[in-house]
Amino acid sequence: MTDRNIPDVFAPAKLGPITLRNRIIKAATFEAATPGALVSDDLIEYHRRPAAGGVGMTTVAYCAVAPEGRTEANQIWMRPEAVPGLRRLTDAVHAEGAAASAQIGHAGPVANEASTGLPALGPTRQFNPLGMRMVRGATLADIDRIRRAHGDAARYAVESGFDAVEIHFGHNYFASSFLSPKINKRTDAYGGSLANRARLVRETAQTVRDAVGGKIAILAKLNMDDGVPGGFWLDEAVQVAQWLEQDGSLDAIELTVGSSLLNSMYLFKGDVPLREFAAAMPEPVRTGMKLVGKHFLKSYPYKDLYMLEEARQIRAAVRMPLVLLGGVTDRAGMDIAMAEGFDFVAMARALLREPDLVNRIETEPATRSLCIHCNKCMPTIFTGTRCVLVTPGTHP
Repeated sequence: MTDRNIPDVFAPAKLGPITLRNRIIKAATFEAATPGALVSDDLIEYHRRPAAGGVGMTTVAYCAVAPEGRTEANQIWMRPEAVPGLRRLTDAVHAEGAAASAQIGHAGPVANEASTGLPALGPTRQFNPLGMRMVRGATLADIDRIRRAHGDAARYAVESGFDAVEIHFGHNYFASSFLSPKINKRTDAYGGSLANRARLVRETAQTVRDAVGGKIAILAKLNMDDGVPGGFWLDEAVQVAQWLEQDGSLDAIELTVGSSLLNSMYLFKGDVPLREFAAAMPEPVRTGMKLVGKHFLKSYPYKDLYMLEEARQIRAAVRMPLVLLGGVTDRAGMDIAMAEGFDFVAMARALLREPDLVNRIETEPATRSLCIHCNKCMPTIFTGTRCVLVTPGTHP
C-alpha cells in the first residue's frame, strides 16, 4: 500500500451496512455480569465505559445460541426474555456514540455440562479436560438445530438494537471444533476432508446472512490455528477464509488463534496466572490445577501485534475486510495494522485496564497502554471480569 491509501484508524469506516466512527473495536471478552443469563446494570456499564472511551464498536460476549452452548450457566443465551435488557445495553452504547456487536455462538465441547446441566456437544465423543466429563457426539439433527439457532440469535440481536453480530468460529467452540482434524473424527459429510470440516462454518454463516440480510453487519471470529499439534492450522485457515469470501456471507473476519479446550494461553500470550486460576476453582479442581495446571496452561512470550505474522498470510489471500487482534495497544501498532492492509483493529485486555485508552491515544498519539500482560484478569471471568490492578470505582 502507498501512503495515500493507508486509512486513518480514527476516521469513520464502513463495515457492511453500518459506519463506525473509527476502526477500533473492543474485542469480545466474557464479562461474568449476566446473573440468570440476563443483562445486568454491571454488564451495561462494562460496555458503556469503552464506548465513552472512544471505541468505534464494543462486542458483547458471549451470547449463546442455545442453552447447552454455554460455558457457564449464567451466560446469556439468546431468547425473548433477554431482548429488553440487551436493548437497554445497546441504547447505552449508542448514547456514547459507539456501535454494539453481539458475539453469537455455541460453545460445543468447551461447554460446561456440570454448570448448565445440559450435555456438551462436539463433532465426536471425547473427554473434556475442563469439565472432567465426556462430550457427546452431535447428531445431524443437533447440527441442523444449532445452525438454525444462529439465525434465530441474529434476529434477536436485530430486535435488541445491535449494529452487528460476530459469529464465533474460533477457540474450538462448536463450529471451530468441526474444523479441527484433531477433534473432528466424523466420517460423514461433516468430517474428513477440509471441505467437509468447513461445511458447518459455511452453512452457519449463510444461515445468519439469510436471517438478517443487510440489516446489520456480520463478522466472524475465525481461528488461524489452534496451537495444538494435529489441529486446525494456517494453511487450512487460508482456504476457509477464501471460501467464506466467495460465499459472500460475511462483512469481515476477525482473526484469532488458540483452543479454549486444549491450549487457551496460545491466544493470550504473556504471564500464566496459575495461582490465581487455582484459587478461583472449587475442589478438587483447585488441587488438580496446582499439581498439573502448568501442563494445560502453557507459557508464550508476549509481544505487540503477536498475531500479525500469521494474519498477513490471510490478508494476502483474500480481499474482504479483516480485523487484526492480538497485542494492539498503541497508535504505532494501529498504524502498522492499517499499513499492512487490515481494515480494523480489535483491543481487549488493554481496555480492561483503561476503558478510555482510545480517546487518550487519539488526543496524544504517544500514549502507552498500562496493561502489563500479567493475565490476572483471566481468572476474574468467574467473579466479574476486570483488571485486578485497577482500584474499583476509578474508571471513567
